[in-house]
This record gives sequence, C-alpha cells and structure tokens, in this order.
Amino acid sequence: MGHRASEIRALGADVLAVAVTATFSQQAFADALGVDFPLLSDWDREVCAAYDVRYDVWKGHRGLAKRSLFVVGRDATVRYRWVTDDALVLPDLDEAVAVLREL
Repeated sequence: MGHRASEIRALGADVLAVAVTATFSQQAFADALGVDFPLLSDWDREVCAAYDVRYDVWKGHRGLAKRSLFVVGRDATVRYRWVTDDALVLPDLDEAVAVLREL
C-alpha cells in the first residue's frame, strides 16, 4: 500500500483505515508494518454499521467489520464502494484510484 498511498495523496486524497480493534492494538500493528496513514478505531462498531459492512456473526464473533474500501468525496458522498464477505479477498486498488482521478 505504501506506493499506492503516495499516489492517492498526490491525487489530493487522504488514506485512512478503520477497524473494530482497540487503539493500542492498531498502534502496534501500524508500528510493526510501518503503516504511514491513520488507523482509526471503531470500537463501538458505529462506523461499520453506518457503512453497512458489519457482520452479524463471522466465525463465531459478533460485530466484526467486513473487508471493504470506500472513496468518499469532500462533500461526504460515497463515490466508490467495495465490500466482500471473504476476509481473504483484497480490493482492487486500481478501481478506487480510477474513481479518484475522475474526481
């Protein structure tokens, strides 16, 4: 994601990640992987519910977020949405970057 994050920033956008994990866990994850963008905690599961990407139950766990990718415009309109029920599937970043270029 490193070079893609730079490309996304060059298009005038920001990269953020949101997960339902605690802030201290995310800080350790970011440090371990050298992540250079903010990781936000959705501990109360409000963001994943609002974006309709929350599992009811996944592998015995309740309230986890599905792997998803959104491009949100400056006017708070969702311009691109990608969601999968399979946590092992990664999004196609080229599609999201193409949407950014159109904005």
